[in-house]
Amino acid sequence: MCSAHSADLTAQAKIRNAAVAHFARDGFQKTNLRAVAATAGVSAALIIRHFGSKENLRSVCDDHVLRILVRRSRTAAGSTGVQDLSREYLADPEEYGLHVRYMVRAIEEDTSAATTFVNTLVAETEELFGAGIADGSMHPSSDLRALAVLNVLVSLATLTMAPALTRALGFERMGPDVLRRIGLPMLELYTRGMYADDTMLKAARAAWETPTQGNPS
Repeated sequence: MCSAHSADLTAQAKIRNAAVAHFARDGFQKTNLRAVAATAGVSAALIIRHFGSKENLRSVCDDHVLRILVRRSRTAAGSTGVQDLSREYLADPEEYGLHVRYMVRAIEEDTSAATTFVNTLVAETEELFGAGIADGSMHPSSDLRALAVLNVLVSLATLTMAPALTRALGFERMGPDVLRRIGLPMLELYTRGMYADDTMLKAARAAWETPTQGNPS
């Protein structure tokens, strides 16, 4: 009895993982259950038996990926967060990137899960940054929510970097070597800033705070 139940769970996990890969690569609408079944090594009928429909399968995949992304976000908050996440990425960069691509695909297609993905990760990041500001490890921000959104945006863009950008760094595709190349400059930017003084900040603040005048009629 237990062994049969375990086998069912193993089949479900194989189907879920195959579906995550297909949804991330091909999109939800273009992915069909026969392709998922072939990748998982099961029948399409077994997918229906376990999940009921492609929509339900997608929902399970959404929850699975979200749990992974939230765990990574919380890991980053630890004292060894950067090292821990780097080790996880280097251990299996393809799987690490797959979950990011899955979320990016959901955002591109503006699926129902996209808002949940973004709001959850932004909220986790905002909380992390707020704690950093409170304990003095981070500078205060004029707009903490916007800073959290920007950080999520940069993280997604980095892990799904376009081939042209990886080639600009001397590599053919995104991978550990690319992250090694950009990791320190990114942390230098976050830690030290880029400008030597606040001239640009003052100019931008003045521009944004100046009321916009309508065009003369």
